[in-house]
Amino acid sequence: MHNYQDTYRHKGQRRQLRTILEGKGIQDPVILNAIESIPRHFFLPLEFDSHAYEDKAFPIAAGQTISQPYTVAYQTRLLKVNIADKVLEIGTGSGYQAAVLSLCGADVYTIERHQELSENAAQTLRSIGLNDKIKLFVGDGTRGLSEYAPYDAILVTAGAPSVPKALVAQLKVGGRLVIPVGKSSEMQRMVRITKINDKEIQTEAFDDFSFVPLVGENGWKLND
Repeated sequence: MHNYQDTYRHKGQRRQLRTILEGKGIQDPVILNAIESIPRHFFLPLEFDSHAYEDKAFPIAAGQTISQPYTVAYQTRLLKVNIADKVLEIGTGSGYQAAVLSLCGADVYTIERHQELSENAAQTLRSIGLNDKIKLFVGDGTRGLSEYAPYDAILVTAGAPSVPKALVAQLKVGGRLVIPVGKSSEMQRMVRITKINDKEIQTEAFDDFSFVPLVGENGWKLND
């Protein structure tokens, strides 16, 4: 069950969350406005309602998590979203990151391997009026979503053992891929790939994070 009522208390907690993120170095007003606008408690099971605006990750269905708000803001900042960018998200999860991307002006395509999570996310996105702005798919996100490529940006919300070549191939020239990468399924380095041309990429490495594993043909296998 979810609480789809947005009270003054929730809105006040979001203002406090914004202040916390600013204190951690998130200064982009577009990202901060998006996070302050979106009722994160809608995306969480009812039992986490009173904790929804803490800067923490929480478990959701199918053994997955909703990312810490700082992590959501951090990845969004690295992605450098422009108005009307076509953005592919790998790992819909709760749908919260897709909502943030949408409010930052992106045209969002998001893919999730768990049918249950995709359906839950669709319901929550409908509750905040974003169902027509975000296109949801079920499938192996490590293979991308080639039928709608190329993309201005691709965001991966699970930790990969390496950068899937299929995702790089689906970027436009000048496009950005933000992905956590690490040989451990428990700790990854945030990486941004920029496609210079069809034969050249630029790779930048940033801070360490911990994500659930990116499972699929070009990611971790279920028995890894």
